[in-house]
Amino acid sequence: MRAREADALGSVVVDDLEFGFEVHGDRDPTILLMPTWTIIHSRFWKFQIPYLARRNRVITYDGPGNGRSPRTTDPTAYAVEAFVDRAVAVLDAVGTHEAVIVGYSDGGKMAAAFAAAHPARTLGLVIIAPALRVAPPSPERAVIAETFHEPYPPNPIGWEKYNAAYWRDHYEDFLHFFFSEIFTETYTTKAEDDCVGWGLETNGAVLTAEALRPPDPDHLEVIAGIEAPTLVIHGTEDHLVPFEVSRRLAEMTDGELAAFQGTGHAPHIKEPVRFNLILRDFIERVGS
Repeated sequence: MRAREADALGSVVVDDLEFGFEVHGDRDPTILLMPTWTIIHSRFWKFQIPYLARRNRVITYDGPGNGRSPRTTDPTAYAVEAFVDRAVAVLDAVGTHEAVIVGYSDGGKMAAAFAAAHPARTLGLVIIAPALRVAPPSPERAVIAETFHEPYPPNPIGWEKYNAAYWRDHYEDFLHFFFSEIFTETYTTKAEDDCVGWGLETNGAVLTAEALRPPDPDHLEVIAGIEAPTLVIHGTEDHLVPFEVSRRLAEMTDGELAAFQGTGHAPHIKEPVRFNLILRDFIERVGS
């Protein structure tokens, strides 16, 4: 059972694919919570939606490959620009010209790209633990692109499981590993179980298709195009994206940086009350 059901459900068709969206609340300013990696759908915002919808209109949509959207294996459907086009279509369908754009992890790329491409529609930009190439990756993850299409070793461990063949043969085991790397703090087993369950709503073939998507736009050029007030949030003990990424991003955008001490890759899930209050205050400033 959800803490809050959507006030409206809808869908948009972009490039011959249909994508589902939800609307919660009806007060300006609007907040658009972007999708993240296809491994989970928009339910990962479940701690934010009920709180934010008391005072704002909150929109979520499922990207391709999970939730109420098609499980396409066409890599072009996962291009960053395609996510931006769908976000525009969703805002248009709801009748909203401008919004606060919020993106998490891989969705940070999408949110940044939206803000750079549509400055007049971006009231503010919030990026959480963004997968942007503005600092070196963690050493453990630096080699995954080199081995992604190689046969996986016997008894793989750690990031050796980030592998197309392993996803095909042992997808659920990869989910458990991956989300254990996101939720590194104590007392987060429920969050990990939720995410594994959402991950089982898609499959390894879909994730492989996304991994083959067209190259991202140049991250530095995207960041240089951001004009909106920007808030960056990051856990200091993130195992997936180094904290230095957000420190540099905040500096490059002249934005605010909120550091969640001791928190891993999902501060909005681990510390939802603090996160929601910081987000609320930012929305009030940029939306007034």
